Amino acid sequence: MDSLRLPAFFDVFRGYEPIELVVELSIIWLVVWMILRFLRRSSGAGVIRGFAVLVVVVAILLRLTGDASDTLGRVRFLGDRVVGLVAIMLVVVFQPELRQAMITLGRAKIFGKSPVARDRVVAAVTEAVDFLAKSQFGAIIVFERTLGLESLLRNSVPIDALVDPRLIQSIFYPNNPLHDLAVVIRGDRITAAKVQLPLAPSGMVPSQLGSRHRAAVGVTLDSDCLVVVVSEENGRVRIAEHGVLSPPIAREQFAEEFTRRFSSIRESAAPSDAEETA
Repeated sequence: MDSLRLPAFFDVFRGYEPIELVVELSIIWLVVWMILRFLRRSSGAGVIRGFAVLVVVVAILLRLTGDASDTLGRVRFLGDRVVGLVAIMLVVVFQPELRQAMITLGRAKIFGKSPVARDRVVAAVTEAVDFLAKSQFGAIIVFERTLGLESLLRNSVPIDALVDPRLIQSIFYPNNPLHDLAVVIRGDRITAAKVQLPLAPSGMVPSQLGSRHRAAVGVTLDSDCLVVVVSEENGRVRIAEHGVLSPPIAREQFAEEFTRRFSSIRESAAPSDAEETA
């Protein structure tokens, strides 16, 4: 029976010019790739991807089993209606994410982030971190990469301002109501402050370090973000990436280390099994 179904399936592609078929399939693949890329920024991406695969499989099965006879005609009818209903439901469920995607698309630069913008962010963050470390003001600065952090921003305080060292310093000033939690930076803009981050398991962070460092490591377990954390006890600066917390970084070496990590999105985190410095 399967041998009869496969020719019927390939009959769908007959009558198309090869170039036309290649162009249409390329467009379809591009649209699917963009949808999957968008879903990566959603907290329910895994569930939706699995559900989408299930819907596609069911649709193909209904197509193959319904062409030769009307035995499953009612099933095909219901299946077609369910697929349309699911599409509408997904639009409703992902309304906040779709809105954020449209905003991001409107602000996006066609050729990506320029070296000038990157250097400006590095210089501003380096100046701010140097001040925070000298003053022993605790801070967590999260740099978003390819995986979005929208699910963490829902209860935060929106900022949406260009990265500026004085603004970062003022946010983490001890008397500022926003200083306790994290700041998220997307591109060259401070997106939000007072962002609550998930904590890493206690065994992943040295026992002498507190919840600020656990939060810095915790957020990197489920995303590819880069995190700079400053201790309020001693002013030491560390960088968390891919679930790994670096040893303390000397103030005079921070600019070089941060530039190296910030400039390359896919660069692996440096090993952090070095001994703690005094």
